[in-house]
Amino acid sequence: MTEVAPVDPDHFRRVVARLPSGVAVVTVRWRGHVHAMTASAVASVSLEPPLLLFCVHVDSRFREALDDVDTWALSVLADDGAPVADWLASPGRPAVDQLARVAHRAAPLSGAVWVDGAAAWFDCRTAAVHRAGDHDIVVGSVLAAQEGAAAVGGLVHLRGRLRPLR
Repeated sequence: MTEVAPVDPDHFRRVVARLPSGVAVVTVRWRGHVHAMTASAVASVSLEPPLLLFCVHVDSRFREALDDVDTWALSVLADDGAPVADWLASPGRPAVDQLARVAHRAAPLSGAVWVDGAAAWFDCRTAAVHRAGDHDIVVGSVLAAQEGAAAVGGLVHLRGRLRPLR
């Protein structure tokens, strides 16, 4: 077998940026506070049973929270959700009151929160976590699901930018 040189990470980042991905906010209530992160690696895994996945960096505070808490919420951002996505992806944001500037409400089962005006919401319980390079793949059993308003579009990450879809 011919030996193949590894793909340069910067080159990979540029190329994989051509793959459109939906944008969501994942939240968890941990140590008395709601923690949130923007996720663009989100997918439906199974209909029976209903399963979703998202990916989180192994060294993140959010990943640490998932070691203690097994329920979380996921809000699929609507077409106007770019400011929320940018804020919750910004490094150095405060650990406490991250959602003070984001309209939200209590999720029904997880103890976390749902972002208001989203295209869809899910409450989940962690079913499995798989290491994949510098990220973990978190698979969740869906405990509750709700659709947003019919006219709401979605938000996509493509070529390093957030783009609304209507």
